[in-house]
Amino acid sequence: SERLRFTFPRQRRDRRLCLSDFFKSKDSGQIDVVAFHVVTMGQSVSQATAKLFAANEYREYLELHGLSVQLTEALAEHWHARIRSELGFASDDSNELSEILDQGYRGSRYSFGYPACPDLGAQVQLCELLEPDRIGVELSDEFQLHPEQSTSAIIVHHPEAKYFNAN
Repeated sequence: SERLRFTFPRQRRDRRLCLSDFFKSKDSGQIDVVAFHVVTMGQSVSQATAKLFAANEYREYLELHGLSVQLTEALAEHWHARIRSELGFASDDSNELSEILDQGYRGSRYSFGYPACPDLGAQVQLCELLEPDRIGVELSDEFQLHPEQSTSAIIVHHPEAKYFNAN
């Protein structure tokens, strides 16, 4: 049964894409699946970067901050790969790193606030669904995840789902 409903904008030009195009319609009577995730590096790294910044240790701050942001992205990609594997699509993944970095796999991972799903307010629904406070992640009044080194996504498994700008 339907627990939540997300709405997404449709492109006004180009292919007139919308994220919902990549899912079976409710009227089809067919069941489809969608995955969501929230990942984080946790509060410790945010505290460490804040301490470095406050101590005017800017180089160390920038290095640790940059590393932690990239590790968050790597963790998100790890779970995206795991989801593709559990859905039986891992064999579609490229073995070449350059192709993986260019979406050489089935589907895409879309984060709210980015071009295909620009409504950052949808984070509220995602958080209702996933309860990220269980892993120490909170949603601010501005719909930002805290700690900063956290990210969320809707994972679309359709083979034609690639990044696009809905604006």
